[in-house]
Amino acid sequence: MSEAISISTTDKRSKYEELFSQLASLIGSETDTIANMANLCAALKDTFNFFWIGFYIVKGDQLVLGPFQGPIACTRISFGKGVCGTAWKNGETLVVPDVNAFPGHIACSSLSKSEIVVPVFCEGKVVAVLDVDSDQQAFFDEIDAQYLEKIVGLLKF
Repeated sequence: MSEAISISTTDKRSKYEELFSQLASLIGSETDTIANMANLCAALKDTFNFFWIGFYIVKGDQLVLGPFQGPIACTRISFGKGVCGTAWKNGETLVVPDVNAFPGHIACSSLSKSEIVVPVFCEGKVVAVLDVDSDQQAFFDEIDAQYLEKIVGLLKF
């Protein structure tokens, strides 16, 4: 497959459907997880015009910034802290319609208004999280959660 993504629809669910098969082809034969994370971020940002998207990788008792697209980001997040640390601790996707209403939110950018964080699992353990921010409130929903969980499931650790 060429390293180009082509989306022909405007409906969110249809975009994810179209994108998923292309992402599976794009990263399917690549064994480097960091390279695959980088391509997933780029493809998702290009397709959905997210404000910020990136991975945080579990290293000891912290999440450490991995591949991302967007403005400068927080480098380390502690277990259970902020949206990312909470999603890691709970092992579940968090959809936050208003980040300012989330207890303990870590504001890497004051422009971020809503967020979704999706844990990445390997052998039943969270090994990373995908963090996606929007500069609009209530931007993310169950469609995003469903498909982003499916997309991070493509990663191999």
